Amino acid sequence: MSKKVAVIDPRNLWIEYKKHNNIEFRNELILRYSYLVKRVVSRLAFASTSSLDVEDLISYGILGLIDAIERYDPSKNVKFETYATFRIKGAIMDQLRKQDWVPRSLRIKYKQLAEAVDAIEKKLGRSANDKEIAQALGVTVEEVRKTMLDVHSLAVVSLEDQLFALAGSVGVFGLEDDPERVAQANELKRHLAQAIDELPEREKLVISLYYFEELTLKEIGMALGVSESRVSQLHTRALVRLRNKLSKWGIDLMGGELG
Repeated sequence: MSKKVAVIDPRNLWIEYKKHNNIEFRNELILRYSYLVKRVVSRLAFASTSSLDVEDLISYGILGLIDAIERYDPSKNVKFETYATFRIKGAIMDQLRKQDWVPRSLRIKYKQLAEAVDAIEKKLGRSANDKEIAQALGVTVEEVRKTMLDVHSLAVVSLEDQLFALAGSVGVFGLEDDPERVAQANELKRHLAQAIDELPEREKLVISLYYFEELTLKEIGMALGVSESRVSQLHTRALVRLRNKLSKWGIDLMGGELG
């Protein structure tokens, strides 16, 4: 049976699995799409300083992939890769919410950093620099930059969680049947694109290279001629700005602040 499954056309594989609910077909689908889990995890656990355990994240992601395979309807006008990525992220985020993977002290630092950036930018009408953030927090620039390194993993996961919540709120799937949800999804994309476009040029470049070109922090550092640590700091600052901007829109959309 396994040899037959290995050479079956992907479209027929879905048809056969949905028709017979055969575990061999399901296992083949898991193997075929396991790269999606690795791709999602690589965006979360990206540096040796990360407090996230890669093996744990992969196991959570596999559960999300299995859930996606079981729930997916091939007749819908939605690519499985898109649907599965959403489910994989959701499974990982659900597990991380249940765990105390970040020390409370680090969460406090992240919140203080985000609030300081938001307050400065509201007051000045432009992006805050490290010196201004340090003054607002009553610490040195070196301490601010260390904090940005310390909260990097939290900043990445926090924004991913926020985007997942927003995407879920507008109903990412089944959009072809609901014009209102199509409009909301397009509005989310517009707000995200606008938030990225309003970033300082260097931060915008880091976001582009990291998420769209899928370069590592080390590779971005080599391209920009700075250290990997500095890229991490720039990335954190950009993520904080994006989360602040999307939080404001999320309050209007969902009637409450996102976590």
